[in-house]
Amino acid sequence: MSRDVYVYRGQELDVFACAERWKCYWGGTLRRWIRGDVLEVGAGLGVNTPVLQNGDVRSWHCVEPDPALSVRLAGQISSFPRCSVFTGTVAGRAGSRYDTILYIDVLEHIEADREELAVAATLLQPGGHLVVLSPAHQFLFTEFDAAIGHYRRYNKVSLRACSPPGCVLTAMFYLDSAGILPRSPTAPSCTRAPLRSARSRPGIVGSFPSRGSSIPFLGAGSARPSSASGPALRPLRRPTPSYEAP
Repeated sequence: MSRDVYVYRGQELDVFACAERWKCYWGGTLRRWIRGDVLEVGAGLGVNTPVLQNGDVRSWHCVEPDPALSVRLAGQISSFPRCSVFTGTVAGRAGSRYDTILYIDVLEHIEADREELAVAATLLQPGGHLVVLSPAHQFLFTEFDAAIGHYRRYNKVSLRACSPPGCVLTAMFYLDSAGILPRSPTAPSCTRAPLRSARSRPGIVGSFPSRGSSIPFLGAGSARPSSASGPALRPLRRPTPSYEAP
């Protein structure tokens, strides 16, 4: 992201805030990998933060590059204990360490996506998770994606290519693949109201555990309001060093 003041150009955040069923769906999938000290990157309005809370979370830190959204975010999560808000990007969190780092519908907005995740991985505790939820399938990319600042959509190949050094991918799969049907070029539903189609989105899930571990890494994605989109869920686990006595 630019060093200049960042202003999010999309207008869909308030609309997506109402997609409660979709949030419960992917939230329930991701929650098992969310624990310890959590960093939520590009937290926006803070509407995803309550969905992902669980008893394994020790502290929650939101980072948002848009100053105006950051102010709204602080108000949204003010009632949650052990939550904090920082205006900026992951580059400004150097020196901090987290057990879980989340990119919920954020990575597609970042032009240098591989570099972004490489920086994020340096902030992970050993055995930590990097979780990415992003829209799936480039052939579903439309003017709406471009209008809200999407650079791309992901599939398994492109998401895997973003895996940062030191993290291991162990699994990847799609979520809500049935949601892709309304986006067929011949399907009349592709012109229906945004709120109706915003609830069905195909997704991808991947798993990156530490070496010698079976805990998954997750990657998932979501859709634009006017179509079904594909999540690419994916937690990245940073390898935990192991030592042998001489």
